[in-house]
Amino acid sequence: MASTAALIWYLVIAGPQGGMVALPSTFDKREQCIAAITEYQKQPAPTGWSMQCIPSASPFTENGAAE
Repeated sequence: MASTAALIWYLVIAGPQGGMVALPSTFDKREQCIAAITEYQKQPAPTGWSMQCIPSASPFTENGAAE
């Protein structure tokens, strides 16, 4: 039985001092993550802060069992 991995997208915020934080919210699609960044950018952001969408493989196989 073949297993497939699904990508989960994490919103990661990087600060001006080099620290990074992965928010607890995850997105099923990259477009959802990009939409969250677009919404965030509507407000003025402090200098040196950035946001990125980072993919990560799901720990679940296609049948829902942990690998």
